[in-house]
Amino acid sequence: MKHTVEYSKHVTLLLAGGLIKPEKMNAINAIATKYNLILYLTTAQNLRLLGATEENIDSIKKELLELNLKLKAPGIFPLPKVCVAMPFCNLGLIDTFSLSDKILARYGNRKEVKQKYKITISGCPASCAGSKLADIGIVATKGGFELYVGGKGGFLPKIGKRVAKGLSEDEIIDAVGKLADFHADKTPTKLRMFKLVDDQEFPFPIA
Repeated sequence: MKHTVEYSKHVTLLLAGGLIKPEKMNAINAIATKYNLILYLTTAQNLRLLGATEENIDSIKKELLELNLKLKAPGIFPLPKVCVAMPFCNLGLIDTFSLSDKILARYGNRKEVKQKYKITISGCPASCAGSKLADIGIVATKGGFELYVGGKGGFLPKIGKRVAKGLSEDEIIDAVGKLADFHADKTPTKLRMFKLVDDQEFPFPIA
């Protein structure tokens, strides 16, 4: 006889740059306490509330939305994962939070964004945000921004290919848009970027 495991429900809050104000965190903690939930900090720098049930998950979502928090859902432009960089790290060459905000200001309101790709921003070549293992990886260097495409983790990890270097901030933001447009045009439902880098219409030259 097969036994069916009943998994609990969860809700994921999207946190730009992994940042959250203390007062918001206190309010979220009150909701978690009320519904006996567990707070989990995800590797994507979001906050997941574990342990919801079919009976209370709608109420939990409603209370979180009343706090003006953004819930994870299909079709949302991916929030960049960032390292702390300037002014919090002495190796940092840029303000990664500022760059993330500028990318989201330009593209964050896009609707029905095709899955599945991730964006990361590293404030120096040490690449603590894992930018060489992301679909779109941005690395700050003393000579400008480097752009990596097609990286991934998982069972068969891949190092992204560097497709541009020496880019300005405006150029790297434009590059994210070009890649997002290309991904949307080439993807029927969801697709990792590494499967597209050999396409003849890929917007950057591949060495």
